[in-house]
Amino acid sequence: MKFATKAIHAGQEPDPATGAIMTPIYQTSTYVQSSPGKHKGYEYARTQNPTRDALQKCIAALENGKHGLCFASGMAATDSVAKLFKPGDEIICTNDLYGGTYRIFTKVYQSYGLKFHFTDLTKIEEVRKLITDKTRMIWIETPTNPMMRVIDIQAISALKKGKNILVAVDNTFASPYIQQPLDLGADIVVHSATKYLGGHSDVVHGAIVVNDDELLERLAFQQNSCGGVPGPQDCFLVLRGLKTLHIRMERHSENGEKIARYLKNHSKVDKVFWPGFEDHPDHMTAKKQMKVYGGMLSFTMKDDSIKEAYKVLEKFKVFSLAESLGGVESLVGHPASMTHASIPREERLKSGLKDSLIRVSVGIEDAEDLIADMEQALG
Repeated sequence: MKFATKAIHAGQEPDPATGAIMTPIYQTSTYVQSSPGKHKGYEYARTQNPTRDALQKCIAALENGKHGLCFASGMAATDSVAKLFKPGDEIICTNDLYGGTYRIFTKVYQSYGLKFHFTDLTKIEEVRKLITDKTRMIWIETPTNPMMRVIDIQAISALKKGKNILVAVDNTFASPYIQQPLDLGADIVVHSATKYLGGHSDVVHGAIVVNDDELLERLAFQQNSCGGVPGPQDCFLVLRGLKTLHIRMERHSENGEKIARYLKNHSKVDKVFWPGFEDHPDHMTAKKQMKVYGGMLSFTMKDDSIKEAYKVLEKFKVFSLAESLGGVESLVGHPASMTHASIPREERLKSGLKDSLIRVSVGIEDAEDLIADMEQALG
Protein backbone atom coordinates (compact mmCIF):
# COMPACT_ATOMS: atom_id res chain seq x y z
CA MET A 1 0.00 0.00 0.00
CA LYS A 2 1.39 3.41 -1.02
CA PHE A 3 1.83 6.33 1.38
CA ALA A 4 -1.27 8.33 0.42
CA THR A 5 -3.48 5.27 0.71
CA LYS A 6 -2.02 4.37 4.10
CA ALA A 7 -2.56 7.92 5.33
CA ILE A 8 -6.28 7.61 4.65
CA HIS A 9 -6.93 3.95 5.46
CA ALA A 10 -4.23 2.40 7.68
CA GLY A 11 -5.61 1.37 11.06
CA GLN A 12 -9.06 2.67 10.15
CA GLU A 13 -12.09 0.55 9.40
CA PRO A 14 -15.75 1.63 9.22
CA ASP A 15 -17.33 1.56 12.67
CA PRO A 16 -18.76 -1.98 13.11
CA ALA A 17 -21.77 -0.69 15.08
CA THR A 18 -22.95 1.95 12.61
CA GLY A 19 -20.80 1.79 9.49
CA ALA A 20 -19.47 5.31 10.15
CA ILE A 21 -16.62 5.96 7.72
CA MET A 22 -14.74 8.12 10.24
CA THR A 23 -13.21 6.56 13.35
CA PRO A 24 -15.49 7.50 16.27
CA ILE A 25 -14.26 9.52 19.24
CA TYR A 26 -14.55 7.01 22.08
CA GLN A 27 -15.07 9.54 24.87
CA THR A 28 -15.07 7.11 27.76
CA SER A 29 -12.89 6.52 30.81
CA THR A 30 -13.70 2.83 31.32
CA TYR A 31 -15.30 -0.22 29.67
CA VAL A 32 -17.90 -2.69 30.93
CA GLN A 33 -16.71 -6.25 31.61
CA SER A 34 -19.04 -9.25 31.41
CA SER A 35 -17.02 -11.04 34.11
CA PRO A 36 -13.87 -10.04 36.06
CA GLY A 37 -11.08 -9.93 33.46
CA LYS A 38 -13.44 -10.81 30.62
CA HIS A 39 -13.90 -7.87 28.23
CA LYS A 40 -13.72 -6.84 24.58
CA GLY A 41 -10.05 -5.88 24.60
CA TYR A 42 -10.47 -2.66 26.53
CA GLU A 43 -10.34 -2.22 30.30
CA TYR A 44 -9.42 1.37 31.17
CA ALA A 45 -8.89 4.37 28.89
CA ARG A 46 -5.41 5.29 30.13
CA THR A 47 -4.29 1.88 28.91
CA GLN A 48 -6.34 1.51 25.73
CA ASN A 49 -8.74 3.56 23.64
CA PRO A 50 -10.08 2.58 20.20
CA THR A 51 -9.56 6.07 18.73
CA ARG A 52 -5.98 6.07 19.97
CA ASP A 53 -5.43 2.54 18.67
CA ALA A 54 -6.47 3.60 15.16
CA LEU A 55 -4.08 6.56 15.23
CA GLN A 56 -1.19 4.49 16.59
CA LYS A 57 -1.62 1.96 13.77
CA CYS A 58 -1.80 4.68 11.14
CA ILE A 59 1.32 6.53 12.30
CA ALA A 60 3.23 3.23 12.51
CA ALA A 61 2.19 2.37 8.95
CA LEU A 62 3.34 5.77 7.64
CA GLU A 63 6.77 5.25 9.25
CA ASN A 64 6.98 1.69 7.87
CA GLY A 65 7.06 0.52 11.49
CA LYS A 66 5.32 -2.27 13.38
CA HIS A 67 4.23 -0.44 16.51
CA GLY A 68 3.00 3.07 17.28
CA LEU A 69 2.41 4.71 20.65
CA CYS A 70 0.74 8.08 21.20
CA PHE A 71 1.30 10.61 23.96
CA ALA A 72 -0.12 13.86 25.29
CA SER A 73 2.71 15.86 23.66
CA GLY A 74 5.99 15.48 21.85
CA MET A 75 7.77 16.11 25.15
CA ALA A 76 5.80 13.30 26.81
CA ALA A 77 7.04 11.01 24.04
CA THR A 78 10.63 12.20 24.55
CA ASP A 79 10.22 11.71 28.30
CA SER A 80 9.21 8.07 27.76
CA VAL A 81 12.29 7.42 25.64
CA ALA A 82 14.55 8.96 28.32
CA LYS A 83 12.97 6.68 30.93
CA LEU A 84 14.41 3.66 29.12
CA PHE A 85 17.80 4.41 30.70
CA LYS A 86 19.35 4.24 34.15
CA PRO A 87 21.89 6.31 36.12
CA GLY A 88 25.35 6.11 34.56
CA ASP A 89 24.07 5.62 31.03
CA GLU A 90 25.38 8.04 28.41
CA ILE A 91 23.50 9.61 25.51
CA ILE A 92 25.01 11.36 22.50
CA CYS A 93 22.83 14.16 21.06
CA THR A 94 22.98 16.61 18.24
CA ASN A 95 24.12 20.02 19.52
CA ASP A 96 21.49 21.81 17.41
CA LEU A 97 18.11 20.71 18.74
CA TYR A 98 14.77 21.88 20.04
CA GLY A 99 15.12 23.85 23.27
CA GLY A 100 12.55 21.73 25.09
CA THR A 101 14.54 18.58 24.36
CA TYR A 102 17.74 20.19 25.64
CA ARG A 103 15.86 21.32 28.75
CA ILE A 104 14.41 17.92 29.66
CA PHE A 105 17.75 16.20 29.08
CA THR A 106 19.87 18.67 31.06
CA LYS A 107 17.45 19.98 33.70
CA VAL A 108 15.52 16.78 34.42
CA TYR A 109 17.36 13.61 33.43
CA GLN A 110 20.89 14.81 34.06
CA SER A 111 19.93 15.13 37.73
CA TYR A 112 18.87 11.46 37.68
CA GLY A 113 22.35 10.37 36.64
CA LEU A 114 22.15 10.27 32.84
CA LYS A 115 25.10 11.86 31.04
CA PHE A 116 24.58 13.77 27.79
CA HIS A 117 27.16 14.64 25.15
CA PHE A 118 26.05 17.37 22.74
CA THR A 119 28.00 17.35 19.49
CA ASP A 120 27.77 17.93 15.75
CA LEU A 121 26.34 14.64 14.50
CA THR A 122 27.25 15.48 10.88
CA LYS A 123 30.87 14.71 11.89
CA ILE A 124 30.72 10.92 12.04
CA GLU A 125 34.29 10.40 13.27
CA GLU A 126 33.72 12.83 16.15
CA VAL A 127 30.62 10.85 17.13
CA ARG A 128 32.60 7.61 16.99
CA LYS A 129 35.13 9.03 19.46
CA LEU A 130 32.38 9.76 21.98
CA ILE A 131 31.04 6.20 22.01
CA THR A 132 32.02 4.21 25.11
CA ASP A 133 30.76 1.06 26.81
CA LYS A 134 28.35 3.34 28.70
CA THR A 135 26.73 4.81 25.58
CA ARG A 136 23.12 3.68 25.33
CA MET A 137 21.53 6.02 22.81
CA ILE A 138 22.30 8.46 20.00
CA TRP A 139 19.58 11.12 19.67
CA ILE A 140 19.19 12.66 16.23
CA GLU A 141 17.14 15.59 15.01
CA THR A 142 17.20 15.98 11.25
CA PRO A 143 16.80 18.49 9.79
CA THR A 144 18.02 20.17 12.95
CA ASN A 145 16.14 22.92 14.73
CA PRO A 146 16.75 25.70 13.76
CA MET A 147 20.01 25.54 11.76
CA MET A 148 18.64 23.01 9.24
CA ARG A 149 21.65 20.68 9.32
CA VAL A 150 20.94 17.23 7.89
CA ILE A 151 22.33 14.23 9.77
CA ASP A 152 23.04 10.99 7.94
CA ILE A 153 20.73 8.55 9.75
CA GLN A 154 22.19 5.50 7.99
CA ALA A 155 25.78 6.45 8.84
CA ILE A 156 24.95 7.14 12.50
CA SER A 157 22.96 3.89 12.74
CA ALA A 158 25.96 1.95 11.44
CA LEU A 159 27.93 3.08 14.53
CA LYS A 160 25.74 0.97 16.84
CA LYS A 161 26.61 -2.33 15.16
CA GLY A 162 27.59 -4.89 17.78
CA LYS A 163 26.87 -2.47 20.61
CA ASN A 164 24.03 -2.03 23.07
CA ILE A 165 23.05 1.33 21.61
CA LEU A 166 19.69 2.63 20.38
CA VAL A 167 19.35 5.27 17.68
CA ALA A 168 16.38 7.60 18.11
CA VAL A 169 15.32 10.14 15.51
CA ASP A 170 13.10 13.14 16.11
CA ASN A 171 11.36 13.20 12.73
CA THR A 172 9.12 16.21 13.46
CA PHE A 173 10.64 18.62 10.91
CA ALA A 174 10.51 16.12 8.05
CA SER A 175 7.44 13.96 8.78
CA PRO A 176 7.24 10.37 7.52
CA TYR A 177 6.31 11.69 4.08
CA ILE A 178 9.79 13.12 3.61
CA GLN A 179 11.93 10.54 5.41
CA GLN A 180 11.45 7.23 7.22
CA PRO A 181 14.24 6.72 9.77
CA LEU A 182 13.41 3.09 10.62
CA ASP A 183 14.19 2.16 7.00
CA LEU A 184 17.60 3.82 7.46
CA GLY A 185 18.54 1.80 10.54
CA ALA A 186 17.08 3.80 13.43
CA ASP A 187 15.37 2.01 16.33
CA ILE A 188 12.98 4.72 17.53
CA VAL A 189 11.14 7.51 15.73
CA VAL A 190 9.71 10.37 17.79
CA HIS A 191 7.23 13.02 16.66
CA SER A 192 5.71 16.13 18.04
CA ALA A 193 2.45 15.32 16.26
CA THR A 194 1.39 18.86 17.20
CA LYS A 195 3.29 19.90 14.09
CA TYR A 196 3.00 18.38 10.59
CA LEU A 197 1.11 15.22 11.56
CA GLY A 198 -1.79 17.18 13.03
CA GLY A 199 -1.10 20.00 10.63
CA HIS A 200 -3.76 22.49 11.69
CA SER A 201 -2.40 24.07 14.91
CA ASP A 202 -5.38 22.80 16.90
CA VAL A 203 -3.91 19.96 18.96
CA VAL A 204 -0.90 19.12 21.17
CA HIS A 205 0.21 15.53 20.67
CA GLY A 206 3.21 13.17 20.51
CA ALA A 207 4.08 9.81 19.00
CA ILE A 208 6.72 7.07 18.99
CA VAL A 209 7.17 4.33 16.37
CA VAL A 210 9.36 1.22 16.76
CA ASN A 211 9.81 -2.17 15.14
CA ASP A 212 11.22 -4.15 18.05
CA ASP A 213 8.62 -6.02 20.15
CA GLU A 214 10.64 -5.84 23.39
CA LEU A 215 11.18 -2.11 22.92
CA LEU A 216 7.44 -1.67 22.37
CA GLU A 217 6.73 -3.51 25.61
CA ARG A 218 9.07 -1.26 27.58
CA LEU A 219 7.67 1.94 26.07
CA ALA A 220 4.05 0.82 26.42
CA PHE A 221 4.75 0.15 30.10
CA GLN A 222 5.98 3.74 30.41
CA GLN A 223 2.95 5.03 28.52
CA ASN A 224 0.49 3.25 30.79
CA SER A 225 2.35 3.55 34.10
CA CYS A 226 3.27 7.22 33.83
CA GLY A 227 0.03 8.22 32.15
CA GLY A 228 1.15 10.78 29.60
CA VAL A 229 -1.55 9.70 27.18
CA PRO A 230 -3.64 11.80 24.76
CA GLY A 231 -7.41 12.08 24.94
CA PRO A 232 -9.60 10.58 22.21
CA GLN A 233 -10.56 14.01 20.82
CA ASP A 234 -6.89 14.84 20.28
CA CYS A 235 -6.30 11.47 18.62
CA PHE A 236 -9.24 12.10 16.31
CA LEU A 237 -7.79 15.48 15.28
CA VAL A 238 -4.37 14.02 14.45
CA LEU A 239 -5.98 11.11 12.60
CA ARG A 240 -7.93 13.62 10.53
CA GLY A 241 -4.76 15.60 9.87
CA LEU A 242 -2.89 12.53 8.62
CA LYS A 243 -5.39 12.08 5.79
CA THR A 244 -3.97 15.13 4.01
CA LEU A 245 -0.33 14.85 5.17
CA HIS A 246 1.01 13.86 1.73
CA ILE A 247 -0.76 16.74 -0.03
CA ARG A 248 0.21 19.28 2.60
CA MET A 249 3.89 18.26 2.68
CA GLU A 250 4.17 18.69 -1.08
CA ARG A 251 2.75 22.22 -0.85
CA HIS A 252 4.83 23.08 2.24
CA SER A 253 7.92 21.99 0.30
CA GLU A 254 7.01 23.84 -2.91
CA ASN A 255 6.36 27.05 -0.99
CA GLY A 256 9.43 26.50 1.17
CA GLU A 257 11.65 26.37 -1.89
CA LYS A 258 10.14 29.56 -3.33
CA ILE A 259 10.63 31.45 -0.07
CA ALA A 260 14.17 30.10 0.39
CA ARG A 261 15.23 31.14 -3.12
CA TYR A 262 13.57 34.54 -2.72
CA LEU A 263 15.42 35.18 0.53
CA LYS A 264 18.73 34.02 -0.88
CA ASN A 265 18.55 36.70 -3.55
CA HIS A 266 17.40 39.49 -1.23
CA SER A 267 19.86 42.36 -0.72
CA LYS A 268 19.18 42.59 3.04
CA VAL A 269 19.53 38.87 3.77
CA ASP A 270 22.89 37.41 4.73
CA LYS A 271 22.46 33.62 5.00
CA VAL A 272 19.55 31.27 4.32
CA PHE A 273 19.58 27.82 5.90
CA TRP A 274 17.61 25.35 3.75
CA PRO A 275 18.88 21.87 2.76
CA GLY A 276 17.60 22.09 -0.82
CA PHE A 277 20.40 24.46 -1.85
CA GLU A 278 23.26 22.71 -3.64
CA ASP A 279 25.76 24.71 -1.58
CA HIS A 280 24.20 23.61 1.72
CA PRO A 281 26.91 21.61 3.56
CA ASP A 282 24.59 18.59 3.92
CA HIS A 283 22.80 18.79 0.59
CA MET A 284 23.98 15.39 -0.63
CA THR A 285 22.81 13.72 2.59
CA ALA A 286 19.46 15.47 2.27
CA LYS A 287 19.18 14.40 -1.35
CA LYS A 288 19.90 10.81 -0.33
CA GLN A 289 17.49 10.43 2.59
CA MET A 290 14.76 13.02 2.03
CA LYS A 291 11.99 12.83 -0.58
CA VAL A 292 11.61 16.63 -0.72
CA TYR A 293 13.25 19.36 1.37
CA GLY A 294 10.30 20.50 3.48
CA GLY A 295 8.82 23.80 4.53
CA MET A 296 11.23 24.75 7.32
CA LEU A 297 14.07 27.25 6.90
CA SER A 298 15.88 29.99 8.80
CA PHE A 299 17.82 33.08 7.86
CA THR A 300 19.95 35.95 9.15
CA MET A 301 20.11 39.58 8.05
CA LYS A 302 23.16 41.50 6.83
CA ASP A 303 22.34 43.91 9.65
CA ASP A 304 23.21 41.21 12.16
CA SER A 305 21.44 42.71 15.16
CA ILE A 306 18.66 41.47 17.36
CA LYS A 307 17.03 44.90 16.99
CA GLU A 308 16.77 44.45 13.21
CA ALA A 309 15.42 40.89 13.62
CA TYR A 310 12.69 42.16 15.97
CA LYS A 311 11.86 44.98 13.57
CA VAL A 312 11.33 42.51 10.72
CA LEU A 313 9.38 40.03 12.85
CA GLU A 314 6.97 42.72 14.02
CA LYS A 315 6.09 43.77 10.45
CA PHE A 316 4.73 40.50 9.06
CA LYS A 317 1.04 40.44 8.15
CA VAL A 318 0.44 37.04 6.49
CA PHE A 319 3.16 35.19 8.42
CA SER A 320 2.26 35.07 12.12
CA LEU A 321 4.82 35.57 14.88
CA ALA A 322 4.31 32.51 17.07
CA GLU A 323 6.00 29.43 18.47
CA SER A 324 5.38 26.01 16.87
CA LEU A 325 5.51 24.98 13.22
CA GLY A 326 4.01 22.63 10.67
CA GLY A 327 0.51 24.10 10.50
CA VAL A 328 -1.24 25.09 7.30
CA GLU A 329 -0.54 28.74 8.15
CA SER A 330 2.90 30.31 7.82
CA LEU A 331 4.74 31.20 11.03
CA VAL A 332 7.91 33.10 11.86
CA GLY A 333 9.78 32.92 15.13
CA HIS A 334 12.84 34.13 17.00
CA PRO A 335 14.52 30.98 18.39
CA ALA A 336 16.89 32.79 20.76
CA SER A 337 14.01 34.30 22.74
CA MET A 338 11.27 31.79 22.00
CA THR A 339 11.74 28.09 21.17
CA HIS A 340 15.42 27.88 22.21
CA ALA A 341 15.54 30.33 25.12
CA SER A 342 16.12 27.42 27.54
CA ILE A 343 19.50 26.69 25.89
CA PRO A 344 22.33 28.85 27.32
CA ARG A 345 23.47 31.51 24.84
CA GLU A 346 27.03 30.16 24.69
CA GLU A 347 25.68 26.73 23.72
CA ARG A 348 23.39 28.24 21.08
CA LEU A 349 26.28 30.10 19.52
CA LYS A 350 28.35 26.90 19.29
CA SER A 351 25.81 25.45 16.87
CA GLY A 352 25.57 28.70 14.89
CA LEU A 353 22.30 29.95 16.41
CA LYS A 354 22.80 33.71 16.48
CA ASP A 355 20.57 36.07 18.45
CA SER A 356 19.43 37.56 15.14
CA LEU A 357 18.35 34.29 13.50
CA ILE A 358 14.75 34.11 12.23
CA ARG A 359 13.03 30.72 11.80
CA VAL A 360 10.30 30.24 9.22
CA SER A 361 7.61 27.58 8.97
CA VAL A 362 6.25 28.03 5.46
CA GLY A 363 2.57 27.19 5.21
CA ILE A 364 0.35 26.23 2.28
CA GLU A 365 -1.00 29.67 1.37
CA ASP A 366 -0.48 31.18 -2.08
CA ALA A 367 3.27 31.60 -2.55
CA GLU A 368 2.87 35.02 -4.19
CA ASP A 369 1.16 36.37 -1.07
CA LEU A 370 3.90 34.93 1.13
CA ILE A 371 6.65 36.49 -0.97
CA ALA A 372 4.83 39.84 -0.96
CA ASP A 373 4.64 39.68 2.83
CA MET A 374 8.35 38.88 3.04
CA GLU A 375 9.04 41.83 0.75
CA GLN A 376 7.16 44.35 2.86
CA ALA A 377 8.57 42.99 6.15
CA LEU A 378 12.15 43.12 4.92
CA GLY A 379 11.59 46.46 3.21
